[in-house]
Amino acid sequence: MTSPAGPPAMGGRDDERRPLRLLAVTACPTGIAHTYMAAEKLAQAAADRGIEMKVETQGSIGAENVLDDNDVSHADGVIVAADKDVDLSRFVGKRVLKVGVAEGIHHPEQLIERVRSAPVHGADGTASGSAADAPGGGKERGTVYKALMNGVSYMIPFVVVGGLLIAVSLALGGHATAKGYVIPEGTFWAHVNAVGGIGFQLMIPILSGYIAYAIADRPALVPGMIGGWIANTGALYDSEAGAGFIGAIVTGFLAGYLVLWIKKVRVPKFVQPIMPIIVIPIVATTALGLFFIYVVGKPISWVFEHLTNWLGGMTGTSAVLLGAVLGLMIAFDMGGPVNKTAFLFGAGLIASGNQTVMGMCAAAIPVMPLGQGLATLIRRRLYTEQERETGLAALFMGCFGISEGAIPFAAARPAQVIPANMLGGAVAGAVAGLAGVKDAVPHGGPVVAVLGAVSGVPMFFVAVAVGTVVTALTTVALVDMSGRRGRAEAVGEGSGAAGPVLAGAGAGAVVPGPAGRELSPVGAAAVKETAVPGPGGRSATAEAGAVEETAGDGGPEVLSGHLTERTVRVALGAAEKEAAIREMAELLARSGRVADVAELVATALRREEQGSTGLGEEIAIPHAKTDAVTEPVVGFARSAEGVEWGSLDGTKARLIFMIAVPEAAAGDEHLRILALLSRKLMDAGFRERLLAAPDERAVLAVLAEVG
Repeated sequence: MTSPAGPPAMGGRDDERRPLRLLAVTACPTGIAHTYMAAEKLAQAAADRGIEMKVETQGSIGAENVLDDNDVSHADGVIVAADKDVDLSRFVGKRVLKVGVAEGIHHPEQLIERVRSAPVHGADGTASGSAADAPGGGKERGTVYKALMNGVSYMIPFVVVGGLLIAVSLALGGHATAKGYVIPEGTFWAHVNAVGGIGFQLMIPILSGYIAYAIADRPALVPGMIGGWIANTGALYDSEAGAGFIGAIVTGFLAGYLVLWIKKVRVPKFVQPIMPIIVIPIVATTALGLFFIYVVGKPISWVFEHLTNWLGGMTGTSAVLLGAVLGLMIAFDMGGPVNKTAFLFGAGLIASGNQTVMGMCAAAIPVMPLGQGLATLIRRRLYTEQERETGLAALFMGCFGISEGAIPFAAARPAQVIPANMLGGAVAGAVAGLAGVKDAVPHGGPVVAVLGAVSGVPMFFVAVAVGTVVTALTTVALVDMSGRRGRAEAVGEGSGAAGPVLAGAGAGAVVPGPAGRELSPVGAAAVKETAVPGPGGRSATAEAGAVEETAGDGGPEVLSGHLTERTVRVALGAAEKEAAIREMAELLARSGRVADVAELVATALRREEQGSTGLGEEIAIPHAKTDAVTEPVVGFARSAEGVEWGSLDGTKARLIFMIAVPEAAAGDEHLRILALLSRKLMDAGFRERLLAAPDERAVLAVLAEVG
């Protein structure tokens, strides 16, 4: 790390003796085209002004052209054009201008001017007038969403690993008892279960800690994690249940913003070096912990106690009503005080001979993970790859009554997922109550029926199935509506910002995907494009293309041989994006490397939901990683009128490249090609030559310049 020496004056005699030296870091959430386009634009703008600039790209293939200590020590300023977290600790003492990656693409000259008066990055991560306060802001909404998604992404592996280990150990080593499913102590499966339990213990602090980390960097990590642990440990504030994942979200944001506030406090110089590693973590952790225990914890304990008393008064009412209420509570916070109240209420009545209340709870317990997992299967386009993988794990956890499998979805899209969970849970509980289902052990999910702890097994499965389907369909509908609304708002504002996904729904990073723009990803998964092509798989074009040979095109092969004259079209017929992607997919099929055109189209559209591949400058580069292709293949088409692609600069796409590679494609060649292509397309002369080329052979000759 460089020492926090004072920043260069940028205008004194030293500047007259040598050229200005700037550094830059570019990164977009997917780490592909925008990362490299911003790098190229910044490098070009610097070269035009006689300024030395080195640009580090943090793309999908890893960091390239990495800035070393020598680069930093001699730099006059640093431009960070990124829509994801970039470690700024190495730039202490330097002027740092932090903006979105779109700014690097569209306003590189302005950034070079602005960095000269940018704030100096301090050892504690503070900088007066930092990027959040800079002109062109509007970043706060994105900061909150990005922080939430950061916590969710780090939490997911703990949920999956912990949940699956617990499920496997219960299935293979447990048996039903009056106290629930028990694994004999000291056995192999008891140890596996303990390891899984540690994963579950850690997931809540991890969620809280990395939310805080995304807001205020490393000093916030400790208070965030300890705050999350406190939130999940009800015994610390006299509650039989912790605050669960909702409490973790609260402590994460409290810790993050508390640390940001503490950073603004002016302290003597001799204290500054220890602020981020000692003072801030201790003060923030103590303040947050005591605040939660004495202020937030009391209402949680009160809610738990009074909900229990309220439920006790309902035992003589309608079984359908009681089942619906218990299902709502079970599904609300999945391990939090409301969930635990319902669960312990049902478990406590087993000893008194009333097993029907636990039967209602048992039917509702698996509905959340099963419903969310089913949603990722029936509408895959609304979810990212990570979400779909988490959905499969949630299905497995749901079978064993581990409701926490749905927490990543609820944490990422609470406004859509929690209501859907509650509706499904209420339906499952009501059906179980109506049918008089009984459960003899304090556990839930299909496993209790399979192992003989449930009476009325057929209706138990009916209750679970109906609740699961209701949850899945409601989730899909709400996520889809959220995505449409977010995208409409983004278009109406004429900006790239989009509302919130789980990585999914909307716009700008990631899920909520709201409205999906790669440059400000907030939730891409929820954004819905027009319908995917209907079933049927291969089109006539694909069938014809599959039997064509790639050799003998009569023209040069470019982009490592993945683009040939056969996959070039000088006049694209489509006038809107989905049709253009379908036409491009059929063009790629002429290479003989596309096994399923419909799946290729669907995958490319899902990628568009994560963030528009419209790069500006009349360029679009849709891409897909799918087994619908057997080998990497690249296509190019030109549109005379242009296709609306959602580019941030508002231009329609006239130069459209499509890249498709198999899931198991070895290495990162396709990403390197994309990076090389993105950089070359920043050359205005190159674009003009592509637009002017009269036929396919002439287009290939121009593209041969890429390599």
